Amino acid sequence: MVYPDRMPAELFNDLTDIYEAMIDWPKRLAHEEPFYRRLFERVGVRSAVDVACGTGRHAAMFHSWQLRVEGSDISPAMIERARGHFGEPPGLRWVVRAFDAPDHPADGARPTEPFDAAICVGNSLALAPDKPTAGRAIGQMLAAVRPGGAIVVHVLNLWHLPDGPCVWQKSKRTTLPQGEMLILKGVHRCGPRGYVDLIVTGPSGGKPLCSESVPLLGLEAADLEEMARRAGAAQVAFSGGYQDQRYQPQKSVDLVMVAEK
Repeated sequence: MVYPDRMPAELFNDLTDIYEAMIDWPKRLAHEEPFYRRLFERVGVRSAVDVACGTGRHAAMFHSWQLRVEGSDISPAMIERARGHFGEPPGLRWVVRAFDAPDHPADGARPTEPFDAAICVGNSLALAPDKPTAGRAIGQMLAAVRPGGAIVVHVLNLWHLPDGPCVWQKSKRTTLPQGEMLILKGVHRCGPRGYVDLIVTGPSGGKPLCSESVPLLGLEAADLEEMARRAGAAQVAFSGGYQDQRYQPQKSVDLVMVAEK
């Protein structure tokens, strides 16, 4: 089944189990933790909001550092999974909200006290339908942090991909509530747009049980900097990953922006 017209909230409601299964969370968080430790220490972060938090892994990690944390996502299923897995102890709040919206009627507005940091990572911003929406999301992130606070945006750098063929990144056999599955994930670029390609089959392959191709915005460093500057960022810096490697437009797999207010 291919669903080209569905919004991301509907799509990820269906794929919550697959999203969780595809990511080696201990490995990923161990890789990214030193980056956030350094940034949060430098900026003096005591509170953070994780925009498009998915199942809440980053938000829960920050909360374990004794920070006040809010995790928000457009998908009720993702938020339900985060709340079920991590609870909602003092200092940890889960909210259903689009990343370009200031609040959500069902969950109330953001706390009146601003955050010290906001993040939107894991290619979430590239799922925006267009660049104006992405710009509004960055504007809301900067509006949510105090003067001197910082935002982090991470997207896949599409420009290192060849124009055309799919680059298969992951293949994993796993057991989900629906049974044993084989999950294949890849990415490809077609001109200025990218696509995340997902195929789910039974354990022996064969006819796909699910097939998705999700469009991604081709966000460049210049796009992100313009959006951040327009929203009031005083400083903007880029790296090619969480190890502070130099960003190279034609070579870097990742594009990480840190914008300070």
